[in-house]
Amino acid sequence: MEIVVILLLAAIAGTGVYGVLCFNRLVSLRHNLKAAWSNIDVLLKQRHDELPKLVTTCRQYMKYEQDTLEKVTLARSRVSNAMQDGNLAELGAAESMLHNSLGRLFALSEAYPDLKSNESFMRLQSRITTLENSIADRREFYNDSVNVNNIAVDAFPTNLVANWFAFKTAPLFEVAEEELVDVNLEKLFA
Repeated sequence: MEIVVILLLAAIAGTGVYGVLCFNRLVSLRHNLKAAWSNIDVLLKQRHDELPKLVTTCRQYMKYEQDTLEKVTLARSRVSNAMQDGNLAELGAAESMLHNSLGRLFALSEAYPDLKSNESFMRLQSRITTLENSIADRREFYNDSVNVNNIAVDAFPTNLVANWFAFKTAPLFEVAEEELVDVNLEKLFA
């Protein structure tokens, strides 16, 4: 009889320890996910602060390209609003719009030799390009973190602990459909 009681207590203790380990892993994954998003947020904020400087520099030279400059400004506002609302789907679409309008702006800069040689423009273009690359890297890391979190939340038996303590899966950071299509270079330089 004592052996049965000891085995039962050992099984209960083992289950309790496993539950605590699962809970701690889920908490760790949740915090890693928040940190990964925070890294993206910091880079988006830095880019957000640099874009008005770029637009101001370009306005001095690009008298006839107001439409392109307005698209950059509008896209910047959409990204900012989506970040404030925490709307990941809208942020993906706004990021695509901003990426496309920046690409168009940098392509148009080729037609303005004075702008292209302007030290301030070159520095800003380099800075924004570096930020874009860093944002892409951080998005990939964020999506990896989301994937690890979502697997842990959904996989058995960890999902029992996740459901008990209301751990949720997180959405991936996805880009808009138009960014998945091949770039039409003729249209870009038209």
